[in-house]
Amino acid sequence: MPDVAAEFPEVGVERLYVDAATLHLVKRPHTFDVIVASNLFGDILSDLTGAVTGSLGLSPSANLDPERRRPSFFEPVHGSAPDIAGKGIANPTGAILSAAMMLDWLGEKGAGDALRKAVEQTFVDGELTPDLGGKLTTAEFTSAVVQRLGSST
Repeated sequence: MPDVAAEFPEVGVERLYVDAATLHLVKRPHTFDVIVASNLFGDILSDLTGAVTGSLGLSPSANLDPERRRPSFFEPVHGSAPDIAGKGIANPTGAILSAAMMLDWLGEKGAGDALRKAVEQTFVDGELTPDLGGKLTTAEFTSAVVQRLGSST
């Protein structure tokens, strides 16, 4: 990471042990943008970020090969959620934002930004899934995002 960070002097880097990171994620979550961690610690911290933001369904993630020698992997951080499986009420935001991260990674930053903006506008308009106090199903929320994505072009 130090080699990559040196290439971007305008980006602040803070090194934290995982226990300190958990404390700071709770006390000052607004100071984090990207967290780089091992798979084990990244999994733990991503669950915490879901709780801090209000729902595990909100969190995107990426497992990247910075040297681009092997494929990278983009997915929401949540698990299978067996308590709501088959009910059509899972929050797809983490999956949608993971796709936006993938678009950025593939050099399609404009498309990634448009996708994030469509999700944000859906939230602003109060169209939410049950985990956030709304009534939309997974499909209805996704359709609302797609509708806004289409209107932003």
